[in-house]
Amino acid sequence: MIATQTNQCAADRLALRPSEAAKALGISERSLWSLTRAGRIPYVRVGRRILYPVEMLREFLAQNARTE
Repeated sequence: MIATQTNQCAADRLALRPSEAAKALGISERSLWSLTRAGRIPYVRVGRRILYPVEMLREFLAQNARTE
């Protein structure tokens, strides 16, 4: 039950930490950092922390989806 509550809380959040964003995208944290540094994936800097807005990640996936 605790895991379900934790997952639900993460789903309700507006932004994800790097480890959470990588897991949600199904990629490694190293790949996420590479995309971030290259300016290919949207993020927000709050002080020294980098956050990935959930809605922007959804838009990123939709814009980069291939229909081949």
